[in-house]
Order: sequence, then C-alpha cells, then structure tokens
Amino acid sequence: MTRKVLVVEDNPDIAKLVSLHLRDIDCEVALAADGLRGLDEARARRYDLIILDLMLPGMDGLELCRRLRAETDYTPILMLTAKSSEVDRVVGLEIGADDYLTKPFSISELLARVKAIFRRVDALGAGRPPAPKRLNLGAMAIDVEKRSVTVAGQAIDLTAKEFDLLLQFAEHPGRVYSRQQLLDLVWGTGHMGYEHTVNSHINRLRGKIEDNPAEPEYVLTVWGVGYKFNDQLAAG
Repeated sequence: MTRKVLVVEDNPDIAKLVSLHLRDIDCEVALAADGLRGLDEARARRYDLIILDLMLPGMDGLELCRRLRAETDYTPILMLTAKSSEVDRVVGLEIGADDYLTKPFSISELLARVKAIFRRVDALGAGRPPAPKRLNLGAMAIDVEKRSVTVAGQAIDLTAKEFDLLLQFAEHPGRVYSRQQLLDLVWGTGHMGYEHTVNSHINRLRGKIEDNPAEPEYVLTVWGVGYKFNDQLAAG
C-alpha cells in the first residue's frame, strides 16, 4: 500500500536523500522547504506521515507541529532535530510529535522509525473495535467521528493528543492505566522515561473538562498506579 509522506526540510540535500529512500519503501513523497509552505501543504492534502525538521525558515518545526496538533485531523509526525538535549526532545513530545530523530541520522534508522509508525497506526486501526459514534458519560459527550467534546453542552477545545488521551480513557471507563501504558497507547512505544509528558497532558485536559481540576470528576488519579476514567458515570 502506497503511503503519502510530507517532508518539511529546508536542506535540499537531506530532503532529496530522505525522499529517495522513502520512495524505495513505496511512499509517495511531497516536499516543502519552509514551515509556512509545510503548513499549507499539510492542510491541502491528507498524509500518512509528516517528517518535520525542527529548524525551518518562515515557521519553525515546533510551531508547525503545535498548529497541526490544534486541528481536527491527526497525522503522525516524526521530528528531525539537530538538537540532542533532553529538553528539546521533551518539548517536541509535549506538543504532539509521535517520534523524533536526532541529526545526523542513518537512513536505515530513519526508515525503521517510519515503518514503526506505520505499523503502529495499522495495529491501532485493526486492533481497536469500532467505537460508537458518540459516547455519553455524565455531562460529557464525545463525538468520535467529529473528534469533538462537550461538557454540559459547552464545546471543549482540545488538542489532538488531548482528545486521543481522553478517548483512550472514555472507551475503557474504570480501567487503570500507568503512565508508561498511556505513553505506549497514545504516543506510541519508544518514549520510556517521559512519564511527565503524560502528567502535563492530563493536567491540561483536567483544566479544560473538569469544573474543579483539583477534585476531578472524569479523569481520576489512582495513587501509586496511574489514572482511570470514572466508571461511576453512566453511559448513555
């Protein structure tokens, strides 16, 4: 199956090299040399993956990633960065990158990361039973197809990762997840040691859906273990 990949990279040599090898694994590749064109291209077509350089003219990769994750459609993002410090990797994961690769990288490692993302997306699509189009839990309503959430009739503005995290909980009320399990299920494998990413997303999610985030009604803390969705809320 041919995959559509957008490569946003301002170095023409790297862009051509990545494009050449992606085509070897049956990918259809589009190129953008700056962040603004990358954003336009990502919005114009449906892609299976976006490979995104961190340092870009026009709009940097972090801002581009942030804008894409604020939109409804979810596309996996593999971030390329010349920076190797933990804080840079964490920032990329925090704003919604699915994986990252530090320059200089080998083509074999790049292709392995790309294939791993495709396998994860395929597995999630095949392994998850068809979700109901609408989940009603207490005063919360989740429209799965539209990826929209309301609480007491008020629309809640969630990022793509926040929605994915909420949906993971809401589809399995009462199930307790550790932080590492949530990283694997929502962010994908390979992010060992970034449990604080889960904490910060849950804090932001609670700030949007809970009347009192300090005393949550929906996403509950299970001390010493992780988190769960309140199974006492009756599903409609």
